[in-house]
Amino acid sequence: MDVKRKHASIPLFLSSLPLFPFEGASQTHRYKYSMPFFFYSSTQTNHTNPSYIHTTMVHPNSRTVGDTEHSWCRAVRGGTGIAVLALRTFKPPDISYLQASLRTLQTSHPILRSRLLHNNNTFSFLTSPTPSITLTSLTLPTNVSDPLTQILELELNRNTWHDSTDDQVFFATVYTLPNANTWVVALRLHVSACDRTTALLLLRELLALMDEEHGTGQNQKEEPSLAIEDLVARGKGKKPVWTRGLDMLAYSLNSLRLSNLKFIDAKNPRFSQVVRLQLNQHETKGLLAGCKLRGIKLCGVLVAAGLMATHCSKLSSKKYGVVTLTDCRSSLESPLTDNFGFYHSAILNSHQMKGGETLWELAKRTYQTFTESKNCNKHFADMADLNFLMCRAIENPSLTPAASLRTSLMSVFEETVVDNGGAKQREVGVEDYMGCASVHGVGPSIAVFDTIRDGSLDCVCVYPAPLHSRELVQELVGKMKAILVEAANRYNQ
Repeated sequence: MDVKRKHASIPLFLSSLPLFPFEGASQTHRYKYSMPFFFYSSTQTNHTNPSYIHTTMVHPNSRTVGDTEHSWCRAVRGGTGIAVLALRTFKPPDISYLQASLRTLQTSHPILRSRLLHNNNTFSFLTSPTPSITLTSLTLPTNVSDPLTQILELELNRNTWHDSTDDQVFFATVYTLPNANTWVVALRLHVSACDRTTALLLLRELLALMDEEHGTGQNQKEEPSLAIEDLVARGKGKKPVWTRGLDMLAYSLNSLRLSNLKFIDAKNPRFSQVVRLQLNQHETKGLLAGCKLRGIKLCGVLVAAGLMATHCSKLSSKKYGVVTLTDCRSSLESPLTDNFGFYHSAILNSHQMKGGETLWELAKRTYQTFTESKNCNKHFADMADLNFLMCRAIENPSLTPAASLRTSLMSVFEETVVDNGGAKQREVGVEDYMGCASVHGVGPSIAVFDTIRDGSLDCVCVYPAPLHSRELVQELVGKMKAILVEAANRYNQ
């Protein structure tokens, strides 16, 4: 897999979610752009200042977004952070029944019935007292070959928030494929209101509602939950100003040594595409056995496979950035369980590849690096730094190589979603589904959304096109799968 050396880059977490040298730049210009990017002047708002105290109430049913939510509001306007859950069904959806189910979810979860207001660089959630989502119905052309994937990609690139000052955070569309007995239900949400845990809870609650009488006995909540920054235990996220400055400098200097995937087209407008990586139950069982033996999680194996697939053709040592997203709900000062919203944080680590690494050795090394960072509370302590840096990159894309806005090679989630409800899903007509978020604004080269469904690993890999081509990513994902299968077979003999 071709890579380029990064002469200048901005270390940010995506989604999500991966930087490059400026092509043809003179040595003078290379030196200029190699300076830590946060030294460049820019109009600074309260929301991107790490010392800002957030969540100002502006209306009885409204609050100003927190720093992390604000960063996502900025990112979504550029194309990163459009969350989509697409379900393929073999039964025609009952539109009125489905809409009633969605409105029941809005009743139970205020963030889903909120509008996102934008005024003078300030974003706020305004929660409606009543649910109002309306299903849209569309008919697909008859020549659609893979409706689930194609509709997922279509929805990932439907950015109603691009320049909106007042819009919903939750949309739903039913697509019909004529003469094929196939329908796709697509739920599209703004990531500031929907992290991966929220999407999982949304799916489970929706399927439960579709399988029973609904609309009664639901408890209506009046306000969305607080922002993540307001729920972090005192002291966990605090750093002296000098330490914060040194850490941001370290992030920027470290990024100068990072490598990434080859850029195919860095000039034309970008959009998100997906490639799917799937293993069977036998292969998945072997991987999980290897993880258990070494005391690591599956995210370490996925990172190792991605690094090996990227670096396999290289003769010299390279360093790559990896972002790991972790759900913070259980470790907040007031632990959350089923709260909808965005409560993930990110840890950015860099990993040196020399060649000749084995999957299990590399997986253990990368996972230990992540856990050491997490044990030091970097997902809380560096939260404001990464939000600040991400907003600076969004404002100054030319400070990233070829204006690519890539922040790391790949992003993964610490915890793998486990879904053993396939039989129940088929009872209500759902035969397959995929969920992920867009990355064609600021973000990684590859964002991996992994699920173990009825014992089989199923990963949706999202990438920005045409910055990276489908052929390039398919080759990378194919190599990852071969590496994973070979490693799994050691425990299946």
